[in-house]
Amino acid sequence: MSVEALPAPVRTGFPPGFVWGAATAAYQIEGAAAEGGRTPSIWDTFSRVPGAVRNGDTGDIAVDHYHRWRDDLALMADLGLGAYRFSLAWPRIQPGGRGPANEAGLEFYDRLVDGLLEHGITPVATLYHWDLPQELEDAGGWPERDTAYRFAEYAAIAARRLGDRISTWTTFNEPWCSAFLGYGNGVHAPGRKDPVDALTAHHHLLLAHGLGTAALRAELPAAAQVSLTLNLAAVRPLTDAPGDLDAARRIDGLANRIFLDPVFHGRYPADVLADTAHLTDWSFVHDGDLAEISRPIDSLGINYYTPTVVAADPTGSAPRQDGHQGDSPWPADRGIRFLPAAGSRTAMDWPVDADGLYELLVRLRDDLPGLPLLVTENGAAYEDYCDPSGDVHDPERVAYLRGHLGAVRRAIEEGAPVKGYFLWSLLDNFEWAYGYSKRFGIVHVDFASQRRTPKDSARWYAQVMRTGELPD
Repeated sequence: MSVEALPAPVRTGFPPGFVWGAATAAYQIEGAAAEGGRTPSIWDTFSRVPGAVRNGDTGDIAVDHYHRWRDDLALMADLGLGAYRFSLAWPRIQPGGRGPANEAGLEFYDRLVDGLLEHGITPVATLYHWDLPQELEDAGGWPERDTAYRFAEYAAIAARRLGDRISTWTTFNEPWCSAFLGYGNGVHAPGRKDPVDALTAHHHLLLAHGLGTAALRAELPAAAQVSLTLNLAAVRPLTDAPGDLDAARRIDGLANRIFLDPVFHGRYPADVLADTAHLTDWSFVHDGDLAEISRPIDSLGINYYTPTVVAADPTGSAPRQDGHQGDSPWPADRGIRFLPAAGSRTAMDWPVDADGLYELLVRLRDDLPGLPLLVTENGAAYEDYCDPSGDVHDPERVAYLRGHLGAVRRAIEEGAPVKGYFLWSLLDNFEWAYGYSKRFGIVHVDFASQRRTPKDSARWYAQVMRTGELPD
């Protein structure tokens, strides 16, 4: 089944067949960290490093989706989701990242996928959402070239078992975060801090995408769709001054073109190679790698939350305000100042600016003509709580979603081939280094009792999915 053919009723205001969905990630919701043959991932290890995750939280239990998946599917069906984007846990399917498949892990995803289909919800699978098996990190992690080949083996295992029922596959979710937050500034697992490791990991993640694409094609039916999801940045210079424009060029290269050019054009941007030449000669790029990386894919996923504003900083003394914790994750960013965009803030202290999503979609319309696009993550964290009546009122999130869906509709009206929208997130969950302190879900989760309570935003989104309109 192609992206274009994912089932959804005709909508007024959005194109026929537009896909309405929500998204989650395995480590953030599944729990059952040591059940069913699953072995530790880098996030299991990292979350036990003192100070790495707020309040010492871990994903050991998360929101217990591993045991509560039937109830969660019923909740999705009640909301009217047309599609559900979830990730498979590599250490649950292939413990240790090598060798034979784990039957118990595959059986869990068998049950989940069958349940989705029984409810009329299209499964959309992501192979990697940051949970590298710890044994592969011990062997060098993503800076080690062999990890890319191990990923392709895992991709084949997953596709061989589930490819008869899952027709849309994503290789990686946000490889920028895996490379630059995991190996650059260390605020994500595995917590390493080395810009050369980050750039090497970046290349090997893209190589794994290409090898994984080939592995998927070899196992899946001809009509199956393969995609990649990137957290592209809407980069804006503070002014039109030459220094600010050059700062925007450099960050656009490190956030966007360092992925788009190799994946879609089979080359790395010359200016990015020059900007990072003092760090590495890029000798980790081998002959044939870029041909592998640029294998054709069927669609591109875009994750968007907030824009990036930059300016020249000749003194290097300005505080960095790019929304990332810790030291700078950007290699070769000396002389660049990051500033927050104007507008209200979410609980993550991220500015709300829907125009950034519109800008990205229109840019991709022009740069990659004809390539189907999916908004695979978009949402906001706010300070949600159950009131005495048991309701959760989140008008800020409703306003955020309405603004961003309006931006998607505007881009579509101007020719952007956007085929669907996946809200982040279905459930409050383990929010990586923030632990359980940030709530992105449209369904509130009481982490002590695991009780699920749909928020006002869930009811609002259900109405949008049902009618295709954006109510005031």
